Amino acid sequence: GLAMLADGMGGHNAGDVASRLCLETLNGALQTALDKPLRLRPNKGMSKHATLVRRSVNKANTAIFENAEANPERKGMGTTLAMVIFYEDKVVVAHVGDSRVYRLRDRKLEQITADHSLVRELLEKGAISAEEAENNPYRHVITRAVGVRSRMVTEVQEQETRPGDVFLLCSDGLTDLVSDDVIEDILVVAGGNWEHAAQHLIDLANNNGGRDNISVVIAALGGPR
Repeated sequence: GLAMLADGMGGHNAGDVASRLCLETLNGALQTALDKPLRLRPNKGMSKHATLVRRSVNKANTAIFENAEANPERKGMGTTLAMVIFYEDKVVVAHVGDSRVYRLRDRKLEQITADHSLVRELLEKGAISAEEAENNPYRHVITRAVGVRSRMVTEVQEQETRPGDVFLLCSDGLTDLVSDDVIEDILVVAGGNWEHAAQHLIDLANNNGGRDNISVVIAALGGPR
């Protein structure tokens, strides 16, 4: 199974072009490879599936960067990315930028990606407090994006899954306006109706003053939550 989300940026609809190119390129590269047994040589310390993900995102990065080079009005366009690939009893999680992946397990929500953002770097250095981070004027400045530069490193991790795990992929349009506690409550009471839960989260963000693109994808594994 595969789930992914991209939140584009750039003027004159360039952000839409970047996110669409990213997802189309990834879909093409991954579906072709996953249709048959993986016959690639993995990167050092990585599984074949994790290697495939990283190489596929590199292809998407090149596609966006070259499109921007050929169309000056799109210069600097890029996109965030959050994605999960499930195989056997494992999940490969990849992300770039500040779109996030959360996991709900045993009724507890955990953020399993760390934003590539200026504010997170300042927080880690102890330069600002968690409270200051919430209202920091630079909180939307990301330090990594797909397509902005000719080369980029995708953060990839691999974890074991359990029956009943639920993975939430979302853009900052959701997490800026809905707290993790509220997201957890909505997923816990969803009772498996994930389409309704996703719409509930989007409506909540909009009601709280949503101005940004609010994207939500939920991927649930069978079994008790």
